[in-house]
Amino acid sequence: MTEAAIDVHGLTKRYDNRAVVDDFAIRVDRGQIFGFLGPNGSGKTTTIRMLCGLLTPDAGEGTCLGYNIRTEASKIKREVGYMTQRFSLYEDLSIEENLDFVARMYAVHDRRKTVESSLERLGLAPRRAQLAGALSGGWKQRLALAACLLHSPQLLLLDEPTAGVDPKARRDFWEHIHDLAAEGMTVLVSTHYMDEAERCHQLAYLSFGKLLVTGSATEVIAHSGLSTWIVAARGEGDERELTLLAHDLRDVPAVETIVPFGTTLHISGHDGAALEAALAPVRTRTGLSLMKVEPSLEDVFISLMQTAPEKIQ
Repeated sequence: MTEAAIDVHGLTKRYDNRAVVDDFAIRVDRGQIFGFLGPNGSGKTTTIRMLCGLLTPDAGEGTCLGYNIRTEASKIKREVGYMTQRFSLYEDLSIEENLDFVARMYAVHDRRKTVESSLERLGLAPRRAQLAGALSGGWKQRLALAACLLHSPQLLLLDEPTAGVDPKARRDFWEHIHDLAAEGMTVLVSTHYMDEAERCHQLAYLSFGKLLVTGSATEVIAHSGLSTWIVAARGEGDERELTLLAHDLRDVPAVETIVPFGTTLHISGHDGAALEAALAPVRTRTGLSLMKVEPSLEDVFISLMQTAPEKIQ
């Protein structure tokens, strides 16, 4: 079995007598990219911080990078790179000055060589003198990642790292992440983007502090038990029929989710036979076509969001 970077069980964190994370257990192998998904307020960030010793759980035990998350948190922190949602470097310093400052804070050995290597690796060298405050979202993201890696951490934490970043910058960013994982670094990432979730080796979905499902994207879809159909408008002017259909199906018991995607509707439910029977009349409606498809990861997670418990005590 691959060595575990993280192995925890029973993690619980309460604020004002409310369980933000409730009885969480997970194992993350070294070199894995592990994605955390769930609605806002589901406990993703709190969970990640407990996993790496940045936050002490109220209950539960486990290890991170071989250290006890309760008694050896200070040792874990030295091995962690943490990239927060909000850009937190100095905007009135240049790229190089920011990296040099962070390297000083970590007392990085051979600081100048390390900073130079980081500039080259992340493609920042041509912009080294540019002020951080003048960078676009994608370049700020790249700088923040470079800063996280200066002290050669074993574990990288990414809290919604690509929010507000254009598609090309997101793709480039994920190429860097996969390169790091291939070199043995473990990565924990929270995200709302399904294409990013599919790039992760393993996923965990949380809702109101509860772990609802875990596994690879393929496993999560296969084990969802979800049946999905696509209804498409045949041509221009038929979109109104989709709107009417969505309204007609809203109170049908077998229909659990109806999600518009452009000129199509994704309609899903867990009772496949009942759902197929409910959608049979669609074949006779003018301007619409009906086709059964494999559910996507987004179909599965939308279903989880709608069927998850509203709260935990």
